[in-house]
Amino acid sequence: MRALLLRDLSLSVRAGGGFGLALAFFLIVVALVPFAVGPATSTLSLIAPGILWLGALLACLLSLDRILALDWEDGSLDLLATAPIPMEGVAAVKALAHWVTTGLPLTLAAPALGVLLNLAPEGFLWLTLSLAVGTPALSAIGTFGAALTVGVRRGGLLLSLIVLPLYVPVLILGSEVARRGAAGMETGTALALLGALTLGSLAAMPFAAAAAIRINLR
Repeated sequence: MRALLLRDLSLSVRAGGGFGLALAFFLIVVALVPFAVGPATSTLSLIAPGILWLGALLACLLSLDRILALDWEDGSLDLLATAPIPMEGVAAVKALAHWVTTGLPLTLAAPALGVLLNLAPEGFLWLTLSLAVGTPALSAIGTFGAALTVGVRRGGLLLSLIVLPLYVPVLILGSEVARRGAAGMETGTALALLGALTLGSLAAMPFAAAAAIRINLR
């Protein structure tokens, strides 16, 4: 499992679609928002939590099709299916590697980009916390979507159509935690629901992804 994780981390960095592309996209989205809505600091401060969460979500979406595509292309996925490692464990490792190379860098970069949108000082901690709790769910759900579309020609668009509806609850709860934190309101309920959603995704999605991989390998 450790060797598979290190291999996936190396492939994510070398093969493109890793943290560099995700961070660049995140920066572009945040930088373009003031041009679209105007330079009014009050408006930017109001929409900052939602924009930052939406940017992080879309940045995660960019690299989802690379989670299993490289293994499919070089035949490694067939070898993993016959390895002593359970396919559920393989799917979990794939999700972890995606989060380490995409979700974690986005979480760490979000506070710095929040300055561009005049995010309230009280909101920086809650923004980081909400992303740290919510982005693992994005990676787990994305791994399931990647498993459904692995081997499909031009499956990137189909993958987006599959996972985006599943991402909506995470987006709502994550941005709500950041918004409430920035406004000095109570965040416990929204954060607990976000954590429960993430734990549920981490528990269920590896099994769903493993089943989808087995079907595609038949």
